[in-house]
Amino acid sequence: MDRNTSPAAKLVIVSGRSGSGKSTALHVLEDAGFYCIDNIPALLLPQLLEQCAGEASLTRTAVSIDARNIPGSLARFPEIIASLSPAFAVDVIYLDADDATLIKRFSETRRRHPLSNAGMPLAEALAAERALLAPIAERAARTIDTRGMSLHDLRDLITKTVLAQPASGMAVLFESFGFKSGIPLDADLVFDLRSLPNPHWFPELRHLTGRDAPVAEFLAASAEMDEMLADIGSFLARWLPRYAASNRSYTTVAIGCTGGRHRSVYAAERLLERFAPQFPGARLRHRELGPE
Repeated sequence: MDRNTSPAAKLVIVSGRSGSGKSTALHVLEDAGFYCIDNIPALLLPQLLEQCAGEASLTRTAVSIDARNIPGSLARFPEIIASLSPAFAVDVIYLDADDATLIKRFSETRRRHPLSNAGMPLAEALAAERALLAPIAERAARTIDTRGMSLHDLRDLITKTVLAQPASGMAVLFESFGFKSGIPLDADLVFDLRSLPNPHWFPELRHLTGRDAPVAEFLAASAEMDEMLADIGSFLARWLPRYAASNRSYTTVAIGCTGGRHRSVYAAERLLERFAPQFPGARLRHRELGPE
């Protein structure tokens, strides 16, 4: 969770596994006026903030921390965070994706993973990196699952969540997904729609998505879908305000069906319509539909 300290002084810590988009996230923050440092040793964070505190131009600072850090310092991350100056609100953002996506990205860019070598293939390096960064991932206020995201998508998400002004309230993301591809890594709440009537089994609807009128009409006529949306809506209406009151900056509501193209897409759209007036920072992502 974010610290409730002076809004004029902020430190954003960006971390995550290699290939997940850390550099892109840091560039977005730099473009927004943050003083940015890539791959800072975690042990130097207290000294960095001491220097920044005396400079008006450095009270919005962002750093990235990755697995190349000083051995043993990552395990001490919670202790390091606790020792930071209370003059800064600290926001920890963790980016990640499934192994298949990260391996594909390394293959496409032909870059070497920082932990891989002749004795450690890429898959093992990714597993080792996950273990090393676990203390940061557990402390993160927000985890961003970047699978299926374009650079534009990630930049937009960082802008509308991490850079959202406090006055806009808690940022809520309604994310549709397919269970066959795994639950989103950034999900805070997960709802399963696989028991509902499935448009996939109707040939005339199979190639469409929940955004298309024929599928929307099919699902709107389903009493089961109405009941599911009413129940999810009632739960969120009761608990999202309480999450916001507890000073959460972000909440991801993941809506899943089998393939993530019909029922979950339709439901996420309807939930956004319902809650956008209450949460101006609310936005939508359809993971399985890919970049638009």
